[in-house]
Amino acid sequence: MSRAFLLVIDSVGIGGAPDAADFFNGDLPDTGANTLLHIAQACAEGRADEGREGPLHLPNMAALGLNHAIEAASGARAPGLDAPLEGFWAAATEVSPGKDTPTGHWELAGVPVPWDWHYFPDEDPAFPPDLMAECAQLAGTGGTLGNVHASGTKIIEELGEEHIRTGWPICYTSADSVFQIAAHEQHFGLQRLWDLCEAMAPRLHAMKVGRVIARPFVGSVEEGFTRTSNRHDYAIEPPAPTLCDWAQAARRPVFGIGKIGDIFSMRGITEVRKGKDAALMDHLRDVQDEAPDGAIAFANFVEFDSLYGHRRDIAGYARHLEWFDACLGDVLARARAGDLIVVTADHGNDPSWAGSDHTRERVPVLCHGVGTGGAGLRAFTDVAASIAAHLGIDSHGPGRSFL
Repeated sequence: MSRAFLLVIDSVGIGGAPDAADFFNGDLPDTGANTLLHIAQACAEGRADEGREGPLHLPNMAALGLNHAIEAASGARAPGLDAPLEGFWAAATEVSPGKDTPTGHWELAGVPVPWDWHYFPDEDPAFPPDLMAECAQLAGTGGTLGNVHASGTKIIEELGEEHIRTGWPICYTSADSVFQIAAHEQHFGLQRLWDLCEAMAPRLHAMKVGRVIARPFVGSVEEGFTRTSNRHDYAIEPPAPTLCDWAQAARRPVFGIGKIGDIFSMRGITEVRKGKDAALMDHLRDVQDEAPDGAIAFANFVEFDSLYGHRRDIAGYARHLEWFDACLGDVLARARAGDLIVVTADHGNDPSWAGSDHTRERVPVLCHGVGTGGAGLRAFTDVAASIAAHLGIDSHGPGRSFL
């Protein structure tokens, strides 16, 4: 029996989305955004030599067909990413009306989103008064802080001291459909923060806000404040059974690595392993050693997006791509006969683009374990259908297998 490993390198888009003009960073449409192409061009031109140098070096993904996928998606080839083809590739197009994490992951897992998400306006205040009153009441505090669009790292720098003094939770949002609450793990309490976010989630989900996110942090005014890995996402449930549910119905275990359990509200997830990306790579290797025949490992590596894409850090993004590609070589070497390994993404986040939001892009689909070749332009939902076909389980979504 076969196994499948679905690795989402968060935000690593390849341009070419046919509806990019309908999505914006501020007043600028996403037309022309291309995360990987623009990073590779910056590296080739010597504009990304902080902590690394020279052309972008991704030999393992290149051998799986990365440049073929970029060209199919956007009509361009990225400098430095040509290699003899040793894998099977496609470029996937999203149809759901969103460019956020749940939307992309759900559609990759076979379920397009049938509704429009609710986004909070980029105004001060961002949230309605009754929502803030409910948050304060549930927190047992005299009020809340924040109530704006903000960077998560910057807002704790600005309001961390006041948060400790007042005990009030820090509430903020972004261009995504999210309601985020930051609080100090010791002064406010980690479990108290999780409980508050869980209590707020039903109302926000009813508004079609995709996620309520607990953002714990530690530190002091003197030492500075730092977010911890104890983040927890309370996501709205997918509108229909996903690949994870299909696997569970077939009595196949599903290992969620990273924030996968949060994204799918634990539906269809057998076991969760969390941490920063370096720890997640160790978890992935462990699952490769431990997972039984028929299993799915579904992993999200978020730091491309959270540390480098939103912060528009081209060199940092390039370093992380090269780190992942080097680790991927070991992952491919550990593969057993019958294993399917798929590397893909959920949206774009072009670090050369204006603003700080995700960018609407196609994504690469790079496969190891199914021979060589290419499937051209496909749908996000075809990823789930292909994995289901490989594992011999029933597929219930609109996708079609390309294997």
